[in-house]
Amino acid sequence: MKIYAHLFLFSFSYIIQLLLFILSVYYSVIMISGWLPLPNRKRKSDDVVYYNKFAIVVPAHNEEKVIRSMVGSLQKQQYDKELFQIFVVCDNCTDNTEYEASKTQARILVRNNDEEKGKGYALEWAFARIFSLEENYDAICVFDADNVVSGTYLIEMNKMLNDGHEVIQGYIDSKNPFDSWISISYSIAFWLSNRIFQQPRYNLGLSGSLCGTGFCIRTLVLKEMGWGATCLTEDLEFTMKLLLNDKKVAYCKNAIVYDEKPLTFAQSWRQRKRWMQGHTDCAKRYLPKLFKKSFKEANLAAFDGGIYLFQPIHFICFGLAAIFSWSEVVLPSVPFYIMGYSFPTEVWSFIVLIQITFGPLVVLFDRKWDLRVLLGFVIYPFYCFTWLPVTIAGIKDAEKKEWNHTTHSRDISIDEIES
Repeated sequence: MKIYAHLFLFSFSYIIQLLLFILSVYYSVIMISGWLPLPNRKRKSDDVVYYNKFAIVVPAHNEEKVIRSMVGSLQKQQYDKELFQIFVVCDNCTDNTEYEASKTQARILVRNNDEEKGKGYALEWAFARIFSLEENYDAICVFDADNVVSGTYLIEMNKMLNDGHEVIQGYIDSKNPFDSWISISYSIAFWLSNRIFQQPRYNLGLSGSLCGTGFCIRTLVLKEMGWGATCLTEDLEFTMKLLLNDKKVAYCKNAIVYDEKPLTFAQSWRQRKRWMQGHTDCAKRYLPKLFKKSFKEANLAAFDGGIYLFQPIHFICFGLAAIFSWSEVVLPSVPFYIMGYSFPTEVWSFIVLIQITFGPLVVLFDRKWDLRVLLGFVIYPFYCFTWLPVTIAGIKDAEKKEWNHTTHSRDISIDEIES
């Protein structure tokens, strides 16, 4: 019986390690291209520069403490004021969000719907109303109410649209990285994602991913495809819809959005669990379609999207590999090894080495170096490991569709951040 138990542990650990190795190699190859220079992309016309007209949509659910700073940053855009309009969607609010937003020059859209709750539904409702207006907008930008936005955001998005891109994701930065160990961990995760996920895929002509805020979509694309993304991760769902329709998400590193990060582990758990619930839901519905499209049409962008939807399994494999590695030290008699070679220990040591050296280099390269960031990298591995229980909980509750709102309270102006 003991032999069978050891054989099972050996086989299980081997499969986990092999899957983790394949995924790690794939991501490493993609990641390296993030350090390559951007490809030269010539504009369709060097003589005429078209200034697009933007509708800016800010869905807000009980955001009375931060909405005015957000709208204030948008009003400071270095772009013709006649060429953009701000719409604040007061979505099922029970506080003073509508009153605070009314103090700005934004247009207020009030939505009350007890059945269809969540950001995805609010966006679909808002898009329909904007399309019914007499004004015609070339593109729509979407932000969260807790953000503040760099003054050149619309200028940069206008350049990308004129270069022929239809869907563009901006650079997600942090407005409160040093508030807590959770906020610095989140900030590091997003800084790394910009460099090792979004930038490489743009360089390689693949598709990035929408991040829920700071993105721009041509109005014609929305009218052609419809929004229809109403799950718990509406940004991921629409990204996959784009891939199935042969459209890609471009990336603009100069269009910067400062996002408020959670302060406590409890807030982080609820938010990341919701992400994993939505991610699992999208994987069930879109992963087979994407893989079918990728193999049938030799579509590498669709294949890469399918691999991304496989991310929860990657998290679990990574966590289990760490457990296997530690078990070798605590329980040396348990056969978590392959043919006498301590595979997990060596691989885990290599991964830790890469994480310790590569992460800070990425942050330094992007001019976010600070002693507090260095201390954050000491905590960051623990934050990464917490993805294992979060992912398992999210997969377990994937069928639950209840939206959990993240409370935002850090009222920081764009002037404070950029100074």
